[in-house]
Amino acid sequence: MSVMKKWIDNHPNLWEFIMFNILSNVATIVNFIVMWIGTATFTRLGWHLLPFKFLIFNYVDNIEQNLGRAGFLSFLIATALAQTVNFFVQKQFVFKSNAAFKDAIPKYIVLAIVLVIISAALPAYSQKFFMDIGVSASLVPTLANVLNIIVQVVISYPTMKYIVMPEKK
Repeated sequence: MSVMKKWIDNHPNLWEFIMFNILSNVATIVNFIVMWIGTATFTRLGWHLLPFKFLIFNYVDNIEQNLGRAGFLSFLIATALAQTVNFFVQKQFVFKSNAAFKDAIPKYIVLAIVLVIISAALPAYSQKFFMDIGVSASLVPTLANVLNIIVQVVISYPTMKYIVMPEKK
């Protein structure tokens, strides 16, 4: 038995978490590409100058830092598409879940909505923080997205493992 196989057999939960994070990179790549394309597209349309505020979504204050409506929409769309990709990758390859699609998808939709709300609201605040500590304006959206992804992992891994895609019985 190879050293790696032995280690995996001895640490299945840790290996699962490692695989969760590695394969989450598929969704992360989708997230970044869509965020960059969305930000560039919406900014070209001038939407970075349009304030957006609704409930906890505050893209009014410091609009030059949070990119207004362009910032909100690019983070929202990026997160929604990344979560869609992530569902299929995690169910199939990490958790190898046999949970019925009809049972898993409503739970995952609730999780995704929570993640989308957090990910669309947080950047308005995190981008201001990064600007205030002197981070280059061109790097701020990327750092805000990194923070979003960390928050998503902390919330999504235990939720997916124990609620959405429980272990096969």
